[in-house]
Amino acid sequence: MKPLSCFKAYDVRGRLGEELNEAIAERVGRAFGGRLGARRVVVGRDARPSSFGLAEALIEGLRQAGTAVLDIGLAGTEEVYFAAFSRNLDGGLAVTGSHNPLTDNGIKFIGRGARPLSEGDFSAIRALAESGGFSPVPARGGLSPADFKAEYIEHLLGYIDPQRLPSLKILANPGHGTAGPVLDLLKQALAARGAPMEFIKIGWEPDGTFPLGLPNPLLPENRASTAEAVRAHGADLGLAWDGDFDRCFFFDEKGEFIEGYYLVGLLAEVFLEKHPGAAIIHDPRLTWNTIDVVERAGGRPIVSKTGHAFMKAAMRAAGAVYGGEMSAHHYFADFGFCDSGMIPWLLVLELMGRKNLPLSALAAERQALFPCSGELNYIAPDAAALLAAVEARYGPGALRLDRLDGLSLEMPDWRFNLRASNTEPLIRLNLESRGRPELAAEKAAEIETVIRSFDESSALYWRARQGSNLQPTA
Repeated sequence: MKPLSCFKAYDVRGRLGEELNEAIAERVGRAFGGRLGARRVVVGRDARPSSFGLAEALIEGLRQAGTAVLDIGLAGTEEVYFAAFSRNLDGGLAVTGSHNPLTDNGIKFIGRGARPLSEGDFSAIRALAESGGFSPVPARGGLSPADFKAEYIEHLLGYIDPQRLPSLKILANPGHGTAGPVLDLLKQALAARGAPMEFIKIGWEPDGTFPLGLPNPLLPENRASTAEAVRAHGADLGLAWDGDFDRCFFFDEKGEFIEGYYLVGLLAEVFLEKHPGAAIIHDPRLTWNTIDVVERAGGRPIVSKTGHAFMKAAMRAAGAVYGGEMSAHHYFADFGFCDSGMIPWLLVLELMGRKNLPLSALAAERQALFPCSGELNYIAPDAAALLAAVEARYGPGALRLDRLDGLSLEMPDWRFNLRASNTEPLIRLNLESRGRPELAAEKAAEIETVIRSFDESSALYWRARQGSNLQPTA
C-alpha cells in the first residue's frame, strides 16, 4: 500500500476519500491493536456524519488484532481520555475532525492509561498500517457498549465545591459539537448539589453538519454568534467549545472574547492556592503573564514545547498540578495529565464566586499588564527560511533568544514567538509587551511586513485579535 498521508505529527487527519476512508481506518485499528498488544481499548466518536462509519471500521480492525473494544459511542475526546485512565485501559481512539472542515476527519491516538503514544510506537503503527504485514492472532477481540458518563461527571465535580459557585446566567454554545449532552448532565448534577444555574443554549444538539458553521471559536468570525447572544440575553458569562470539546473558550459579560493566554494565569492562580509551591507548565508562545502570576503566587513556572505530548511529558517530569497553552488546551494532573474543556469553566466559575467579581474584572489587570497580539497566522511555503530571516533582523538586538519551539526573542519591553505549525503549512506569530499595547501593535505590524516582504506568497491567513487589547493593523 502507498504511504498514508493522513498520518500527521501525532494523530491521523485527512480529507475524506482517498486520504482517509473506512478501509484505511480498519488498517489503522488493526495496526494500533497489533503494535501495542492491546487487550482492551476504548473508542469514541464525534457527531460528524462520516465518524460513525470510520469508528465501525476502526473497531473492526481492532477486533481483528485480538483487541477487545469498549464502544462509548458519541463522546468528546476527554471522555475517551477519562475511560482510558480511570479503567487503566491499554489505550483509546477518538474519531473526530474537531474544528476542521467537514470534508475532513481524523483519529486521535491514546496510549495505555491515557498517556500519549511514544514516537516509536506511532511510527511503527503507521508503518504497519501502510505495509499491511499483520500477524495472525489466536482469537478475535470482543465488542461491548460502555457508558462512563456518570463516573466522568462525578470526577468533574471533584474539582470544585458546587455550593461555592455563584448563581449565574451562562450563554453556552457547543456549536452542535459533542458538548451538549455532557452539559445537560452537569447542569442536573450541579442543581442537585445546590448550585442551580441558568443556561442559555445555542447549537446544543449534536449535529455534525454544523449548521452554525464549524465549531472553532479561535476564528474571530466564529465568535460573533456567542458574543452577540451574551449581550442580547444579559448573560454573566459566555462559553463556547470546539467540536470534540477538548477546548473551552470564554466571553465576559460584555461579550468580549478573553484570550486563552489570560485563562492560563487565572487557572494557575487557582491551583497554586490549593497546592502552594507547585509546578505550573506553560507553552513558549506567550509567557510573561503566566510567569508573573505563578512566581507571585510562589509557584514554579516551567516552559514546555507546544503540543499535548510535550506538555503531558513535562507535567509528569515536574510533578506539575496544571499546565496550560494559550490555544485553550488546559491539562490537569488529576485528569490523567490530559486536557479538558469542562474543568476550566467550572474552576473559573468558582473563582468568580469566591472573589465576587465578573470575568472582565478578573482578566482586566492582567490584560493591561501584558497586552498581546492574539495569534497571527500566515501562509509560509518555506517556514525555516522565514524564521532565519526574522532572526537575522531581530536577533542581534534581543536580550534572550530561545529555539525550544520555533523562534522566541525577548527585548526589554516586548517579546515574540514565531513558529511553524505542526499540522498546517502555516507560520504562527504571537507577540506581547509590558503594559504597552501601542508598542505591541507596532511591532506586530512590523514583523508582518518582514514576513510579507520575505516571500510575496506569504499572506495573512487569519488573525485572532479579539481580546488582544491591540488595534488591528492595516
